[in-house]
Amino acid sequence: MNDAYEMSYALPDSVEGLLQRGRGLGAVRAFREPRGSAAFVHDGILRDRRWDQSDERSLYLARLVRDLDLSLMPIVDMLAGDEEACLRASEVLVLVAVAGSGDAREGLRTYVREGEHWVRVLESLSARWPPEWWEDLGDVAHARIGTEPELPLWSEPWTRFGIEVQSSPFVPRPSLSGLSTAELLALLADARAEGRTKADALRALSSRDPVEGLIPLVPTLGTSDGRRPLPLLRPAVESLGALAVPAARGWARADHPWLAQLGTEVLADHPGPEALPGLVNELAEQWLARAWCGPDRTARRLARFGPDAAKAVPYLRRFWLHTPHSHERTAYLKALAAINGNGLEHVYTESLWDCQGTTRLLGTTSAPTNPEALDRIAALRDDPMETAEVRAAARTRLAPLPADCPAPVRTSQAFQDASRCPS
Repeated sequence: MNDAYEMSYALPDSVEGLLQRGRGLGAVRAFREPRGSAAFVHDGILRDRRWDQSDERSLYLARLVRDLDLSLMPIVDMLAGDEEACLRASEVLVLVAVAGSGDAREGLRTYVREGEHWVRVLESLSARWPPEWWEDLGDVAHARIGTEPELPLWSEPWTRFGIEVQSSPFVPRPSLSGLSTAELLALLADARAEGRTKADALRALSSRDPVEGLIPLVPTLGTSDGRRPLPLLRPAVESLGALAVPAARGWARADHPWLAQLGTEVLADHPGPEALPGLVNELAEQWLARAWCGPDRTARRLARFGPDAAKAVPYLRRFWLHTPHSHERTAYLKALAAINGNGLEHVYTESLWDCQGTTRLLGTTSAPTNPEALDRIAALRDDPMETAEVRAAARTRLAPLPADCPAPVRTSQAFQDASRCPS
């Protein structure tokens, strides 16, 4: 984690503050003020403004660099900084190159030939670029790798270059997704099965409809030393939803601390009506303390009450507008939609420019059907930098448009109109 807890942020309604937080409105306003925003974008690459590693910025910043037609030279120059600054700059340049910038591509290729942190940069670009963009750097890699201290190397691009991989490459375990639910439950109940195999079974169950047969097995699904739950048990239990609540009351009183904690968390995630005032107060206290890490869980719990949690709405809106922890914005928007979805059209539209993929996904599926939003969704669908999930959702959203739907407008107009999003 970076020094986020000691980091100061600009005002949340300023262009600088919006960009620091990765807000969609920041991208909208930066597009309208490109000359004044350039320094803020470059600063966002130079300094890590993320609250923690779950916050996303690279694609957001790369898109701003491309859409604002900003100079790449300051970013290329950042490659000469320390390792963290170099990798932040390289992540942006890798994406800008994917979007079609030959200068970004050549800047990174030159760095691989000459730069200090070339190993990690080469691994980064090989993960996103087609092989024909980098496989001719094999001679460079062979010449330079012998001068490096021993490093853990991933499979690409080293195996393609015929360079020995110093750490054992990850070998995927056989998928158990082909087993029936009954077979997976039998495997989990088998005392002879290894913990890793049971974790694979839990992974398979987590992607299916809730399986009540898992509930009686939960107390047996701890590690061999009895100190922790098996990996992926929590997601599998979460997939059960309210079905796990009756059993969780017993788990919460268990002797094994991990099981008691799991039971307590399940009960907290499915609160009864008596818990509502306390949860609203908890969110209010988190706002007063400016506790940027954790209110998303409170928001998810409040969302289960629907309109009855109306008193939480002002705090949820404040967190949405102010938090630097962009990873949590998705939870606030979902909670607002569950409690009172009125007036969220502009918020969903703004989300189409958000730094977080999960928030852009919400915007893609829920933004109003108007020319501005549809134009932006089309841009996300066609953007090679965008995540596969968002692009797929955009294709789905645009596929069934009725014949009389208004034609999309120019992207620049969409930016201008989306700036009406409330701040």
